[in-house]
Amino acid sequence: MLYLAEVQKQKGGLLGGGGKTELKLLACQRTDQSWGTVSEEVIAAEEASKLSDGILVLVEMNPNRQVQRIQEAGRPLVNILQNFSRQVEKFKVKEEEIDQWKQSLTFQAQELNRREMDMETRLEQLQQKEDEVQRLETQQQQVEVSRQEIEKLRMEIERNRQELEGAWGHLRGEQRRLEEYKAECQQQAVLDEEQSRVLNELLARLSTSVAPTQTVREHLDLALEMVERQQAVLNPHWQQLEQQKTAVDQQQVEVNRLSQELSERQKEWQQAQNSLEQQIAELKVNTVTLERKQEYARILKDQLRHHQELHQKLRSFSATVDVTPTCKVDVAALENMPLEQLQNIVRELQQKLSIDSSFVHEQEQELTEKQKNIEELQQKINQGSELERGYLEAELVDEKDLYQMLNETLVGQRRSLLEQQDIFKQHQTVLQQREGKSLVNEQEETNIDLKAILLQIEMQQQQQSQELQNLEHEISQMHTSIEQMQGVIAEQTQQQQTQRDSLQTMEQNLFVLQTTTAESRGRLNLYQEALQPIQYSVDEVRQKLQGMTESLARVQETGDYQLQAIAQMRQTLLSLMSQPQLTAS
Repeated sequence: MLYLAEVQKQKGGLLGGGGKTELKLLACQRTDQSWGTVSEEVIAAEEASKLSDGILVLVEMNPNRQVQRIQEAGRPLVNILQNFSRQVEKFKVKEEEIDQWKQSLTFQAQELNRREMDMETRLEQLQQKEDEVQRLETQQQQVEVSRQEIEKLRMEIERNRQELEGAWGHLRGEQRRLEEYKAECQQQAVLDEEQSRVLNELLARLSTSVAPTQTVREHLDLALEMVERQQAVLNPHWQQLEQQKTAVDQQQVEVNRLSQELSERQKEWQQAQNSLEQQIAELKVNTVTLERKQEYARILKDQLRHHQELHQKLRSFSATVDVTPTCKVDVAALENMPLEQLQNIVRELQQKLSIDSSFVHEQEQELTEKQKNIEELQQKINQGSELERGYLEAELVDEKDLYQMLNETLVGQRRSLLEQQDIFKQHQTVLQQREGKSLVNEQEETNIDLKAILLQIEMQQQQQSQELQNLEHEISQMHTSIEQMQGVIAEQTQQQQTQRDSLQTMEQNLFVLQTTTAESRGRLNLYQEALQPIQYSVDEVRQKLQGMTESLARVQETGDYQLQAIAQMRQTLLSLMSQPQLTAS
């Protein structure tokens, strides 16, 4: 199992040797690659004796709690933190995508509900129209039955008219015979009883042969009444049709008005969109200019940072050259100490110095690697896109913090290493003197004028700082101007999007209104096509009934004239029978 631990060293004797090295366990890695805290347990680990006190390490132990491998935790911790940061960013992106999907699904559900309600409304309207058409078909069937009855009446009236014309022809023949007989009687001036009886029978037969028209008139009145009832049923439908035509005409006027308004608003939106695109183009130019100035500022910052690093290294080197020993060694005690013990002490100091030098050297290499990583990240930031730049800049800040922390740690380690070197040299000098060896002066004179170089670097830093300050002031002004432009453009973009959504809604409403108007007009045409044949049938039946009424009136007039003629003939016969000549005969 993998643990995160802190190296703890306990001080030993006078010379720092014989100290006990322990590891304080801080956290452990679980099976799912996550980390959790553990109770602060301390275990002995001589394998970590070469490491400095307080450094963080990764310890791999077997189930028996025995140390198998120790690794410095600097680079793995950085990787873990970087992975965690990336996972957090990915989680945020996924959350945004999920929110967008939720909004999209909510909008789609609302649109589906609205369309479902529209479909239900249209189905109800269609069902109502189907019911109306069914009622009209029923009325049409009733009209057809009425027309068949009227046709029967017309045939009956025609048959009665023919019978009446036959009776009228018979009456005219009898009238002619009566006239002829009357002329003969005037010539003979006498009528016997038998002739009078025959004439009376003929007149009675003519009176009874006049066709009755009352029954036919009653049937005609009933048929006309049925036609008027059918017309009364049709009139509300015609009124409803006219009202719906008026409503559809008003809808068409509204459609024309909305179309004109939509066209004007689309033109205004296009003009505003063109102006917005010009502002966006201007913003892009200013942004490119700002990026160039920022790039130049980054170059100045890099140069200034390199000068600072050079200044710091020169100062560190100067401090190293001019360092004075701070550790006092009891030389008298070393001279009186047994030679073999002194040799062992020098040997131990040399081993410890070698281990610490190797550790400091590794730390220096890690610091160099971090410097390379910082330069690579800076190069990626300069060449990357806006989206990648945000992640890279955050990673660059973390790398710089780790670099600064490691650099500060190395300052104390370097000082401690110089003290160890001084102690080792003093012990080695005493040992060489006691062994009778010639002393080698390893300290070389340094004649380099570091102060002049440091002063020149500081002057260059001041010049570059002033230039960078002026450039950052210009960048700040441009950044403020660009932010203002971005705010204006964002506001105008939002307004354009709002207007675009409004135009789309208006366009959809116009399309729905146009569709509704077209459907209503189609239903009206269908309604009129269904009503018009029924109205034609009713009008045709009415015209036929009116013609039959006129024919019946003429038949009635002819019958009255026939009865009048019979009455005159009967009166003439009575006058003849009352004459004396007829009586005598």
